[in-house]
Amino acid sequence: MKFVLAPDSFKESLTAAEAVAAMERGIRSVFPDAVCVAVPMADGGEGTADALVTALGGTLVAAEVPDALGRLVRARYGYVAAEELAIIEIAAAAGIHLVAAPDRDPRIASSFGVGRLITDALDRGARRFIVGLGGSVTNDGGAGMLRALGARLLDADGAELPDGGAALARLTRIDLAGFDPRLAGTAFRIASDVTNPLLGPDGASRVFGPQKGADAGAVAELDAALGVYAAVVREATGREVATVAGSGAAGGLGAAFLAFFESTMRRGVDVVMDATHLSESMAGADVVFTGEGGIDAQTLGGKTPFGVAELAARHGVPVIAFAGRVGEGAEALYRHGFAALVPIVPGVCTLEEALAAGAANLENAVATTCRLLAVSTHAGS
Repeated sequence: MKFVLAPDSFKESLTAAEAVAAMERGIRSVFPDAVCVAVPMADGGEGTADALVTALGGTLVAAEVPDALGRLVRARYGYVAAEELAIIEIAAAAGIHLVAAPDRDPRIASSFGVGRLITDALDRGARRFIVGLGGSVTNDGGAGMLRALGARLLDADGAELPDGGAALARLTRIDLAGFDPRLAGTAFRIASDVTNPLLGPDGASRVFGPQKGADAGAVAELDAALGVYAAVVREATGREVATVAGSGAAGGLGAAFLAFFESTMRRGVDVVMDATHLSESMAGADVVFTGEGGIDAQTLGGKTPFGVAELAARHGVPVIAFAGRVGEGAEALYRHGFAALVPIVPGVCTLEEALAAGAANLENAVATTCRLLAVSTHAGS
């Protein structure tokens, strides 16, 4: 039998690569001669660089860059030299996890470090990028990133603006004379499940600002400032970003990528599936195993297992998903190509115990599933 193993990470328990390894051990305990095709997955968020580096034979590299408050952090990203491809998660530099809750203030938080990561990758030879937008603590429309790449954001007196989303209220001109020329002809694939526009009731500030530390007053201030920014961006590039789907991703970083880069934005799991050539791996497969830490109604919103199931359905291959938790609304997935949803936790335990035993639990659940497949195969012969 041919198995395609395409799980996401099991958050706080297993990386996608570790999940693949556990799945393969479970399969081989029942089908020792099985063909197992390992394709660790992600959906553009945490773990995307790890998954793609494993799948594409790249390496993880690190650069010292400022976080959203200007403090130096060691940020990792993936690099595949043979493809001149860099895989960047913006959260590595501008992530909400890097800033303690009391210190979060999107009025001053900057995406400057993201630009430094891009520069480091360009210096390394990257000419193609996959960028995962998610988990940011910024709301500056990507202004900090642009500044790190050589753009100058100027007020009415010709002075450069300070960092942060609030300062954009004083923006009158963007000078691109010093913008890194290597960006011309460099292709960016932007992985994001966020379709929010930059402005308005569904925009970056109003929807995501509160979780980044903005109160009602700051939300209104930031939305107005991004309105000024959108107008100046249109003047500088000829591109409208205020209402474009996805422009509000990562505090408006989506807008900057769409306006100033040669970029395409797609659902995160689709970007990763394309990069890993998952479709080709499914040719001739008997079954696809996928999964992640939790599966529920939200999985239908474009999470990894759902994307994998959609692709497998086009190949006519059944999909079995494994999860630490199968939650409310998960039964809807059976109407979208899933043959089975398998919880891996064998009995009552604490969350800490479940996370610690993730690899063993997944291996055992896969082995049990394979025994059932063996019975089914024998009965059908």
